[in-house]
Amino acid sequence: MKSHYRVVVIGGGVVGASVLYHLAKFGWSDVCLLERSVLTAGSSWHAAGGIHALNADPNMAALQAYTIDLLPEIECESGQNIGLHMTGGLTLAGTPERWEWLQSAYRVFQSIGIEDCELLTPQQAQERCPIMSTDGILGAMWADREGYVDTTGTVHAYAGAAKMRGAQVFEHTKVERLTQTAEGWIVHTDKGDIACEHVVNAAGLWAKQVGRMAGVELSVSPLKHHYLITDTIPEVAACDFEMPMTVDLEGFTYMRQDQKGILIGIYEVQHEHWAMDGAPWNYGMELFAEDLDRIENELVLGFSRYPAAENAGIKTWVNGAFTFSPDGNPLVGPVPGKRGYWSACAVMAGFLQGGGVGKTLAEWMIHGEPEADAWCMDVARYGRWAENKRYIRETTGQFYSRRFVMTYPNEQLPAGRPLKRAPAYSDMDAAGAVWGTSWDMEVPLYFAPDGFKETPTLKRSNAHPIVAEECRAVREAVGLLDISAFSRYEVSGPRAEAWLDRLMASKLPKPGRAKLAPMLAPNGRLKGDLTVFNWGDGTFWIMGSYYLRAWHMRWFDDHLEEGVAVRDLGEEVCGFSLSGPNSRAVIERLTEGDIAALPFMGVGEFDIGMIRARVARMSVCGELGYEINCRYGDHITLRRALLEAGADHGIREIGFNALLSLRLEKSFGIWSAEFTQGYTPGETGMDRWIDWEKGDFIGREAALAERDGNGPAKRLVTLEIDAEGADASGFEPVWAGEARIGFVTSGGYGHTTGKSLAMALVDAAHAAPGTKLSVHVVGVERAATVIPPSPYDPEGRAMRGLPAAEPA
Repeated sequence: MKSHYRVVVIGGGVVGASVLYHLAKFGWSDVCLLERSVLTAGSSWHAAGGIHALNADPNMAALQAYTIDLLPEIECESGQNIGLHMTGGLTLAGTPERWEWLQSAYRVFQSIGIEDCELLTPQQAQERCPIMSTDGILGAMWADREGYVDTTGTVHAYAGAAKMRGAQVFEHTKVERLTQTAEGWIVHTDKGDIACEHVVNAAGLWAKQVGRMAGVELSVSPLKHHYLITDTIPEVAACDFEMPMTVDLEGFTYMRQDQKGILIGIYEVQHEHWAMDGAPWNYGMELFAEDLDRIENELVLGFSRYPAAENAGIKTWVNGAFTFSPDGNPLVGPVPGKRGYWSACAVMAGFLQGGGVGKTLAEWMIHGEPEADAWCMDVARYGRWAENKRYIRETTGQFYSRRFVMTYPNEQLPAGRPLKRAPAYSDMDAAGAVWGTSWDMEVPLYFAPDGFKETPTLKRSNAHPIVAEECRAVREAVGLLDISAFSRYEVSGPRAEAWLDRLMASKLPKPGRAKLAPMLAPNGRLKGDLTVFNWGDGTFWIMGSYYLRAWHMRWFDDHLEEGVAVRDLGEEVCGFSLSGPNSRAVIERLTEGDIAALPFMGVGEFDIGMIRARVARMSVCGELGYEINCRYGDHITLRRALLEAGADHGIREIGFNALLSLRLEKSFGIWSAEFTQGYTPGETGMDRWIDWEKGDFIGREAALAERDGNGPAKRLVTLEIDAEGADASGFEPVWAGEARIGFVTSGGYGHTTGKSLAMALVDAAHAAPGTKLSVHVVGVERAATVIPPSPYDPEGRAMRGLPAAEPA
């Protein structure tokens, strides 16, 4: 063991071994892995080892597909048998709602490039899994790329292949503490100290303690998980092919063959946490006694699904711990505020996702950005609020118990809520607000009458008419929206303007103005669809998506220069927006100063009633509008003043569901849908805001290459869909005849235009208005047409305070 390495990976499970392998594979061979016991001595040795390509998130699906492709390669490279069995797999649906969801999911999988799946009748499913009962089954989905691996062999294959590329592995070497230095980190072990530039926390069950060694509190907790292995089952032994991996969603079980018997795993509804502060250091190859009372209901369902197992003995019980994050996805990437400290934790499905996690982290560390959009597992998707132990317990438990429970897109889950509430929350709640959540903040979705309860559904819900009324209020009078859940960052200092000019691809606004500003990564892909405010006093604001606060602050901090200060205002500033033709009349009633003279995209400081506020004349709704930013302590008073001033102007409180409908009618994209770090400005139309004539900015070279080359292969378009009772929502495939030519980025109903609308990324050859296409909506193919952008008020007259043209 040397005294210095470029990277030290802590943890000898499948994730740590994969990170080590990928670092070495991509050229960093001066790396080592430290394991306090032996490789696999955590969750890896007792994992069921299942692999499958299906995931509703396209980026996670791509990482899983990468892992599946990689497994035979590392077996060949290392010479270590990994016991790879590609059996194919079934996902069963046992209720009409689940079958409808599965048919919809099948189309989403097509959209994200998973071609090797098909829908089956119950009888066809039984032909592929003959030991399965079809009682209660309405249909199934088959996927070719499913199976399982030998877990111990796979970890040793990753580690062996890494060593063949120059990496080193040290077992029986316990990390005792970490010290941050100007150059990186010192890893203090029971075998001596190691200096390094980067530390990777891949410690699995011990991730909590290794995080605390660096002053990091990771949002992760272990939970216990059962599976059993039967003795030989004659029907299995007699079959001339291997039973497929089978997931029974209504039974909370998964099954695969194990020798001549089967393995049945359970996601028990009555979950049980264990060692929330991290596993004991001397824990490793132990298991817990099976808890049959806790899993009785799931066991009954499991044996009912596979009657042939009822007469077989149980050879092995496994009740071991696995780590989970609040949403079940991994926590990967550079930890904000801890330069050189990397997380590779909470990888629940390590043998399925470990290859992709290792690739992502190695690319990130070596090249500064991963190849694929990694937001779905970025450690920065959570903030300090998610370090709370009760929050972690509630959310990880909720995820575990709902692992196979169907969640509807309009369903609001209760765990970890409510957490942060805007000051006027109680008043809005009394006014009928129905709440969703963005990051840690409760946000109003719509305002409903007393006693209203929204029905979870894949289609248009019973809240549809309520949202329609809110949209009408905005188009015809004035809507009031709580915008506390917008992010705001203050940029100041003598070099603030020069720094912003390099960070943003757009021209900066002049004093007293605001401007839309795309922010790019060096590879030319998007890092933000932001708005920059120039207050005219040497300070600027950046406004963006609230749930990206830690993510964007990490980016700002990573690029910070002397003479620049960036401050997150998310705990200090909140506010409301007024949108609609009567919004000026409302705000004028309260304002000292000539606010009517404020131009479109103008900003200034005004007295709004008793409140000193920073106001911007803009609106995401496509109407005349004002965003009013105030101190947290002024929020209640501001709301009451605006409602009183607007009482005879038809003012109505609205929620974000209305905003999403209104912005679709303007073809306004949003982050995480139309704009992600996987897309380019040319694809998304954000290139219209790039200032090509200014000097250097981050991503300029790559953006120029896209502009001056053949142009993007895909273009963002607006679709009108011949839908009935349901609307597209995201990742549905778009077809030109039999050819899949794109996918929906987001969709919904345009209440003003009376049309089902969607935005989609499609092949450039099919992007012209008038092009006839089709889209699957909740599994049903519907005719669609590319229409010109902004089906409502395409000339933008309403935003400028002029009468809008009638909708087409």
